[in-house]
Amino acid sequence: MRIASAFVAGGLVLGAAACGEAPEDDNNAGTGGKKYSACMVTDVGGIDDKSFNTSAWKGLQEAKKENDNIDIKYVASKAEADYEVNLTGYVNQKCDFILAVGGLMGDATGKIAKANPNQQFAIVDAKLPETNVYPMQFDTAQAAFQAGYLAAGMSKTGKVGTYGGLPIPPVTIFMDGYADGVAYFNKAKGKNVQVLGWDKATQKGSFTNDFQKQDEGKKVSDALVAQGADVIMPVAGGAGLGTTSAAKASGGKYSVIWVDVDGCESTPDCSALLTTVVKNIPDAVKEAVLKAAGGEKLQATPGFVGNLANNGVSIAPYHEFDSKVPADLKAEVEKIKADIAAGTITVTSKAQPTK
Repeated sequence: MRIASAFVAGGLVLGAAACGEAPEDDNNAGTGGKKYSACMVTDVGGIDDKSFNTSAWKGLQEAKKENDNIDIKYVASKAEADYEVNLTGYVNQKCDFILAVGGLMGDATGKIAKANPNQQFAIVDAKLPETNVYPMQFDTAQAAFQAGYLAAGMSKTGKVGTYGGLPIPPVTIFMDGYADGVAYFNKAKGKNVQVLGWDKATQKGSFTNDFQKQDEGKKVSDALVAQGADVIMPVAGGAGLGTTSAAKASGGKYSVIWVDVDGCESTPDCSALLTTVVKNIPDAVKEAVLKAAGGEKLQATPGFVGNLANNGVSIAPYHEFDSKVPADLKAEVEKIKADIAAGTITVTSKAQPTK
């Protein structure tokens, strides 16, 4: 599915995107050997998206900290047309490891990887047929299941909501897990908490059709709140900030569950955030780069799939809600994590990563 360049799947756009390459902060001193170059191409969200581009860059920075023989740099894409150009530029610069960030870059990465079969590529949030592209994917449905259970347990109205940016797999996987977590709560407690904004069976629901316009996010969540939802999970990038700011202004009428990066670190609305469904992109990227720099061949199959068992996904701390979440509910949410990791609870979604 082609997506207009303004759309950043799952990406949160905050502040201006950086342009050009980051200055290299290593002057080749002290090693004497050939540097291992890890080069990253952002999608249109840019390096300052406070989401998966920022997270992937953090992973490269952490790899460099651990192995100072690694040189890192990035280039920010302004439009989809830049993807192939930027990837090719790094091939021509003879980068050892080229990282593409986000599923939106899948087509371009596959094309350039196919044309350069001896070049090591990696991609976040996609799996491609080319064997020289190492995939890093995240089964966020598992952590979203925990979040759905939590939301149901915290709801006073018996109604919780969710909405997305676009009906695409990196978005609907969160919504599927969330709905199933609510259903699991209902079964365990004999309750009937409703999910507004998403029907897992029909794969139909509420969408902003945009990942940046905060007024669109607010409009969709206002409708859910009007129907009675008192916990809402936006999966709409920066558009979701319309929901978090409105929740903050509501004086506790409703709360929000954020996605991708802990919202208390990436948004100004921590006081309205119950928790966040987190993708641990930094660790996945760091591990891949360190392995490759150490001479290990990265296997495209199975690649990396982050889940609760390997800490690839998680729910963030409760932060300002810590004293408001009952101890027994906290314990139940933790037990769900253990049960999913052990395979006692199986979480399914049509959008789950393929291995």
